[in-house]
Amino acid sequence: MSRISFEEYAKQNVAKLVDYAVKRLYLDDYDVIYAQNLLLDALSLTEPYEGALKPYDIYETLDKLSDYAVRKKLIEEHEKLNFETKLMGMVMPSPSKTVDMFDDICAQKGVKAATDFLFKLSEDCTYLRRPDLDKNIVWEHESKRGNIVITVNLSKPEKTPEQVRLAKLATGGYPKCMLCAENLGWAGNAAKPARQTIRTIPIELDGESWFVQYSPYQYFDQHLIAVSREHRPMNMNAATFKRMAEFVQTFPHYFIGSNAPLPIVGGSILAHDHYQGGSKVLPVFKRGARRTFSMADRDAKISVVDWYNSVIRVEGSNLEDVLYVVNRFFENWLKYSDESQNIICKTAEGGEITQHNAVTPICSFNDDGEYQFNLILRNNRTDAEHPFGIFHPAQNLHNIKQEAIGIIEVMGLFILPGRLKREMDDIKDIICGKVPLDVNALSDETHPLHKHSGMIMQLALANSGALDEKKAQEAITGYINDACEQILDTTAVFKNTDEGQAAFDRFIKSVLE
Repeated sequence: MSRISFEEYAKQNVAKLVDYAVKRLYLDDYDVIYAQNLLLDALSLTEPYEGALKPYDIYETLDKLSDYAVRKKLIEEHEKLNFETKLMGMVMPSPSKTVDMFDDICAQKGVKAATDFLFKLSEDCTYLRRPDLDKNIVWEHESKRGNIVITVNLSKPEKTPEQVRLAKLATGGYPKCMLCAENLGWAGNAAKPARQTIRTIPIELDGESWFVQYSPYQYFDQHLIAVSREHRPMNMNAATFKRMAEFVQTFPHYFIGSNAPLPIVGGSILAHDHYQGGSKVLPVFKRGARRTFSMADRDAKISVVDWYNSVIRVEGSNLEDVLYVVNRFFENWLKYSDESQNIICKTAEGGEITQHNAVTPICSFNDDGEYQFNLILRNNRTDAEHPFGIFHPAQNLHNIKQEAIGIIEVMGLFILPGRLKREMDDIKDIICGKVPLDVNALSDETHPLHKHSGMIMQLALANSGALDEKKAQEAITGYINDACEQILDTTAVFKNTDEGQAAFDRFIKSVLE
């Protein structure tokens, strides 16, 4: 392709992007020339394409434009995605126009229609990269204590609890973190992705300025993040639960929840106060009660949820009473210890007190239109026998999941690291007999499957003789299913045994007295 024809091809792709923006991104006719000229300048092109356009795919169009920018030495190869985001940001509605459109739809058609608009815009502008998201491997595992959903995520790197801890301590830089309001329009760099296409909706929660945006990872349907406008560490107190109730008043079709503000049992970002929510599709919502309780003079139903970990559910239509009960359980759990169950709420070392008990709260409206809080009790203490956490997966499960078990996992949706896809394929070849089982090689820590050596030996012994590919895949999937169940069971501070549940009842009754 000659230099002239290559430039002409780039002009065609600029025209396609402008055409797409008119059809899908609300680009006004009056703004077309303006947007076109911004794109031409970004690509060092001198004039637009004047011919007819053939059918196109927007992701291919963007890829061709960033390829052109690389060939013309406008950007480096590793900058392609940030450059594509920059181009798309030039042709989509401004942040203020997006808010105005959201508010207009909300006033005319209701809040659900408005959030549907924002979600579709986030997809159409490629902020939510649907082709990448669709690569994730997803399946559902049926179990006696409730189905769980398992996802092998192919877009987000795995973080260790230590990396999460260090991230919480990190300060400085601009924006200070990936959740800050200052990400709006951010050009991106090697450490933080470009955010010219992100659009947020301002909201007020308990008199504070917050905003809502969709998560680029979309672990579940319409996965969103509610973010404090102030950059401050994750924290939990009575105001947290009030904000959550106000959030679902504004967005009754969504749930909202918060990670515990502690390492190991918290999320991957502890440096910025935020909540996560979205459609009420996570497995814990489908579970009923094992047993029920009540608190004198308070109009609220209290129950232990029939689930893997330790969940207290508080429901009722009287928000004042519901919040009172929720706060009672929260405050009492922070200072509750039961050494018979290995639960110690805080420890002191060198004159410094470390808090270990925490709560993962989730708020929504139930099917009867009542407020519902699910309080998942957590503890992040470690000891010599459990260096990674007494209620965190032990090392023998780290080949499947090493990251902190945060709000999404404890609700029944596992986000497993993308490395598992390649490793599962390699393990399948061994189980099928395509690749010889070399025990000595697997024992070498440098072997890429060393972390799975126990899994491979177990599957090989349980399935003597080579399996066909389908049965080998079923065996591997079954192993992962069992591991995820074990992980959820591990997070239960009160175990699913007669002794553990009796101890759970002792805690509940101590709060109700």
